[in-house]
Parts: sequence; structure tokens; C-alpha cells
Amino acid sequence: MASNQPIQLTRDNGLRSRMYLTMFMLAGVYAFFILLLIAAGIPLVFVVGIAAVMVGIQYYASDRMILRSTGAKEVTREEAPELYDMVERLAIRADVPMPKVAIMESAAPNAFATGRNPKNALVAVTTGIQERLTRRELEAVIGHELSHVKNRDVTVITLASFFLTVASFVMQMMFFRMMFGGFGGGRNNNGGAIMMLMVGTLVVQFVAQLLIMALSRYREYGADHSGAELTGDPGALANALEKISAASSRVPAEDLRKMTAASALAFYPALKGHSMQSLFSTHPPLEDRIARLRQMENEMRGLPQDIRFEN
Repeated sequence: MASNQPIQLTRDNGLRSRMYLTMFMLAGVYAFFILLLIAAGIPLVFVVGIAAVMVGIQYYASDRMILRSTGAKEVTREEAPELYDMVERLAIRADVPMPKVAIMESAAPNAFATGRNPKNALVAVTTGIQERLTRRELEAVIGHELSHVKNRDVTVITLASFFLTVASFVMQMMFFRMMFGGFGGGRNNNGGAIMMLMVGTLVVQFVAQLLIMALSRYREYGADHSGAELTGDPGALANALEKISAASSRVPAEDLRKMTAASALAFYPALKGHSMQSLFSTHPPLEDRIARLRQMENEMRGLPQDIRFEN
């Protein structure tokens, strides 16, 4: 069981390098997109301003939006003393402010964290995960979610997605204006530039989405690593993944649909199917996550390991 003292978390340097490389590539894609907008004569201030408002609303209201879409209810210490104490103890170890705590009525065993920064964070668990996991396993899952809070992963992904939002808005604007004769009034006015912008925007959307999903998967690996360090029990986190994976196939479809809105933030992806192994997955393959945690468990026990991972 985790103690009530802050601890110094280590960092996976290899994982950090891949994150930085992904963000560098994403910056390159967005720089190309900005040049494309300038070349096509698109008013940058207007487009970026609209996108900033959209992203800002999502950023500042993320916790309320997720609570509303999932039906999770915020609880007090008196309403859920054991869960509240568990979150509080791990928050102290992670050296982050105590987040709000919520419970979602759902048979789907899952958990998620949201909030624009550690001072405005929320950690939620489902009734299904409370029923299926042991105390050690639930504590390990909460450690994973608090690692997302400490690492400001919601902020990182939101900022990384900003120009993807701009690209989506530009594409919608072009389709709308084409219905009324293009950007400049005449139907043949600057048609080549508009077509170039449309194709370029589609390419930017596709490549940026791939990079953002890769970044999201790396953040999940990082939260697994930090969460296991918070509790000192990577084996319990691996066990939780195995149990949740096995139980998810028996969860009613209605409960899975309720988790869909928080799937990208969730400990275990709510969506099913082979697509979860694709380049567009927000979460790494389950087998890789478990293998990393088992290796970490053996390293803590002093057992040598030589496992290679594909990312």
C-alpha cells in the first residue's frame, strides 16, 4: 500500500525522446499548413481566432463536459470515504493538489481523469471497476490516472490538436463557400488555389491525426510507468488491465456506449474491434502495456529482463 509521502518519479528517456520527436514532426506539419493558408489568401486571424474559441471552450470546460456526457457524479469524502482516501493518498505521493472525485454508474470497468491542470482535475471511476478489482488493483489504476494529471496530458493533447481543429474548420468553411460560388465571388476565381488548399488540408488532417494518436499512445505508456511507481506495484496495474480486458467483452453495449465520450481519456479504451490496434488508436496494444509492466515488476524484484517493444 502506498505511503503518505511525496515521491520522485523517474522518466523513461526513450519514451520522452519519441514524444519530443512526434511533437517536432507535428510542428512541421502545422508550419506547412500555415504556409498553405497564407498562399491561398485565407484570413489567418479570423480562422485561428474561431478555432481558438472552440478549443478554449473545450479546454476550460472539459471536466464539466465529460461529467455531463458520461453521467458521472462528483462525490464527497462522506459519500465514498474509501475511494476518496485512496485518491487523496496517491495525490500526496504524486505531489499534486487533491482532484475532484466522481463515480459513474456503469458495468464497464474503467476510470478516467480530466481537467485543464492539476488544480482543476477530476478523477472518476465506474461502479464496474470498483466491483471487479481488488483494492491494490484499483489503487494502481488511480495511480495511472493521477499520472495523467501530473503530466498535464489533457493540456498537451489539447494544444497538439489546436491546428487540427483549425484544419477541420477550414475544410468546413471551404465546402460551405463552394456551395455559394467559391471564396471570391466568381466560380472560376482562384479555383486552382482553392483546390490545392483542399487537398493540402486533407493531407494535414490525416498526418496530424496519426501523429496525435501516436503522442496519445506514448502518454499512456508514460502514465503506466509513473502510475506503477506511485503505488510501487506494477504487477497490480498489469493484473487490472488483464481483468478489465476479460470483463469488457461481457459488458452490455449500452454501458460501453456511455463510456465512448471519455474513451480517449479512459484507462482502457471503450471502443472495441481491430481498429484499436491501428495507427488511429489512442491507446497502445494491451499486450505491450502488460509486458512493460511485467518487466518493470521483475526489475523491482531484481530479476533481469531483455524485452524489446514495438512502438
